[in-house]
Amino acid sequence: MFYNDVMKLILLILLLLILLYLFLLHPNTKRKERMRAYERSYIAHRGLFNNKDVPENSLSAFRKAVENGYGIELDVQLTTDDRLVVFHDASLKRMTGIDKDLIECSYEELQGYPLLNTEERIPLFADVLKALKKETPLIIEIKAEGRYIETTKRTVEMMRNYDGLYNMESFNPMVVRYLRMNEPDIIRGQLSYDYVTDGNSRLPLPVKFALTNLLLNFWNDPDYIAYDCTNTKNLSFRILSKLMKAECVAWTVKSEEELKQISPWYRCFIFDSFIPKGSDPTELKK
Repeated sequence: MFYNDVMKLILLILLLLILLYLFLLHPNTKRKERMRAYERSYIAHRGLFNNKDVPENSLSAFRKAVENGYGIELDVQLTTDDRLVVFHDASLKRMTGIDKDLIECSYEELQGYPLLNTEERIPLFADVLKALKKETPLIIEIKAEGRYIETTKRTVEMMRNYDGLYNMESFNPMVVRYLRMNEPDIIRGQLSYDYVTDGNSRLPLPVKFALTNLLLNFWNDPDYIAYDCTNTKNLSFRILSKLMKAECVAWTVKSEEELKQISPWYRCFIFDSFIPKGSDPTELKK
């Protein structure tokens, strides 16, 4: 009798832990219809670039993506003089050869640094928006570092006058939370990957575990999950994709073979380094 009671208690505790886990994990699944345009168009990562004569996150890369009918994913950061620019890395080193962080520079200073020895410069976000078509699906990543809340606020303000299709995402759950609480009409996405095995991340292990397994979804209520497409074995991701039927966005697909392998798990695909066959990702499901 004693052992039966103990076993029942253990099972009850396990059930409660499972229910808690599912509660923490559950995203917003009520606005998936607003992601349909993203599902019907491949999304060009930092534009359609080759990092030779067409650098990533450059005006030429974005124009090429638009000309070829792709959606666009890009990254925004804030300069010292509060100008929103489009650039991915924290450091300028890889793309300009200058060993300095972007957030330490003014926009005028950045214009003196060519991208990969081309005529291209780091563009203003406002100029990129002018190069897009209204129907171009746009994913705006708010960088997780620096003045991320101020960057988010300024991006939101700029997008108020934009009548095209867009949403916002970030690796930083504080950004996604800010959007939920202050700009609830904007579709928001939580970016993630395997933080636990990332040797470059200095975050405490419990934080790495929570971010990897998306355990803050209850708090920031993302409309979609943008997850590292090489990590489809993660249990939380699999539950989100299959059990909860969450909107899942793959980043970053690098080949046609990889695209086919991951297609059962995702509904939207961000790509670079190759040109996907066909123009409609929904064909992958047939």
